[in-house]
Amino acid sequence: MRILHILNDVQEIGNGIVNVAIDLACLQAKAGYEVAIASAGGEYQELMARYGVMHCKLDQARTPINLLKAAPRYRAIVQEFQPDIVHAHMMTGVVLARVLRVGFGYALVSTVHNEFQRSAMLMGWADRVIAVSKAVAQSMARRGIPQNKLRVVNNGTLGSPRTRQLQEYQPMPLERPAIATVAGMYRRKGIAELIEAFAQIAADFPDAHLYLVGNGPDRAVFEAQAQSTAMSDRIHFEGFQSEPQRYLLATDIFVLASHREPFGLVLSEAREAGCAIIASNVDGIPEALDDGQAGILVPPSDSQSLAAALSQLLSDSKMLHGWKDQAQQNLEWLTTERVNEETLAVYRELTTKDISS
Repeated sequence: MRILHILNDVQEIGNGIVNVAIDLACLQAKAGYEVAIASAGGEYQELMARYGVMHCKLDQARTPINLLKAAPRYRAIVQEFQPDIVHAHMMTGVVLARVLRVGFGYALVSTVHNEFQRSAMLMGWADRVIAVSKAVAQSMARRGIPQNKLRVVNNGTLGSPRTRQLQEYQPMPLERPAIATVAGMYRRKGIAELIEAFAQIAADFPDAHLYLVGNGPDRAVFEAQAQSTAMSDRIHFEGFQSEPQRYLLATDIFVLASHREPFGLVLSEAREAGCAIIASNVDGIPEALDDGQAGILVPPSDSQSLAAALSQLLSDSKMLHGWKDQAQQNLEWLTTERVNEETLAVYRELTTKDISS
């Protein structure tokens, strides 16, 4: 089987969609499949080369002139590589692969990560549509994607080719107790509510510090919000970190306060690191936390509920350690190997059956 993944880029900037695709491509190549990625390029090309994943330059920037150039370039890549499966992870790739499939015999697979975006409907143009959680699959079905096209492959990052063994990382020297999140600096990630919740409880826990790991377009807004609190010296903006494991290993309470979240890749890493976890009860987050067995679920966009959960854990060391232990239970299903095997099973459906089935 010859597999072509299509991505906008392969940059190492904390983009979960890119990370999932890189994991798949490397593991598939390691298993002996012929694998290529078409993208605008990036830092992961070195890792791809080590695993034998071919890189084909394809710039899909959404301008009319560039897309006109991308179309013949895509057809040239397909003509040369002759894929059996084209796996598109972003909307532009699905459109290119579907519109330009004439004359080629490949089957088209898409993975829906951010189904809350309007463009996610275009992911339904594929022959099979992989949803990264049951919540995403249900949402796509409500939006009209046929059930016979949909397959659920829950995300998982443990054992990723991109990372080392957890014990090989040196924990960061954080102030303790440490509360942390690893997330893009976007409003939908609930960063504002996390800062507000910390401000509500910080006076009661003078040793607690908040660490915000990640970059994004709304960072300046959150920095201004933090500066307006009386605890700004205990709120730390750490930027993008290529090794977030170092922060997770030193974190007491990990928070993912997202308003929308298809799965929450970082939750598997926080669980492995043994953090007590508080996260929004929304979309695929409960699935990532074993329906609340591995972390405390709170309503999204609710800083008071988040503050109450933080206060409860910080006040009760026995409860805190109990949730740390709970997080590390039942991790086997969160591996990249499982994700890859289930993805390959979807590919095999299309190479052994008529793609209209």
